[in-house]
Amino acid sequence: MDNDVSAGNGITTVVGRLALGITLLAFGLGYTGVIDGVSAADAVSIAQYVGGIALFVAGLMALRDRDSANGTAFVALGALWFTWAVSADAAVSANAAGLFLLLFALVALSLTLAGGDQLGQGAYGLFFVGLLLMAIAVFADNDGLTKVGGWFAVAAGAVAWYAATAALAHWPTALPRRAAGRGVTATG
Repeated sequence: MDNDVSAGNGITTVVGRLALGITLLAFGLGYTGVIDGVSAADAVSIAQYVGGIALFVAGLMALRDRDSANGTAFVALGALWFTWAVSADAAVSANAAGLFLLLFALVALSLTLAGGDQLGQGAYGLFFVGLLLMAIAVFADNDGLTKVGGWFAVAAGAVAWYAATAALAHWPTALPRRAAGRGVTATG
């Protein structure tokens, strides 16, 4: 594996990915129902303060450091997490909740397609699938699909957490590439 730590441009990226990872893990585990007595409602405080405010501030710091990709991602996701958290107790229709998740998913899709390092794209891609499944589940009133979406959010959180930890610990952050052709081995 490649030990070139390309998971961001500095400490703001690490902080942003840690905030995103922790928020996604709490959010996803809440929706999976795998931990007795823990629901998505229990993730609201983490989503508001860690995923919302801290992630938004990390995005502003990244933009100040001229890291437009991570800055844009963290600011947009921070604003959406904050909105999700403060509206968690609001009485809205199922269709309105599904629409919010669908719009949130479109942001995650944009971040996935924007490029960047493999771990970032992986985290955003998994998050997109999770949000899309949850939106469909809300529209269709399907609790099983919500749990599957929660597992995708858990996987996205684990990838975001790994990306941040790998940058700090100098762990591998990219998959090794194959040599030019079949049977060709690199020496060195």
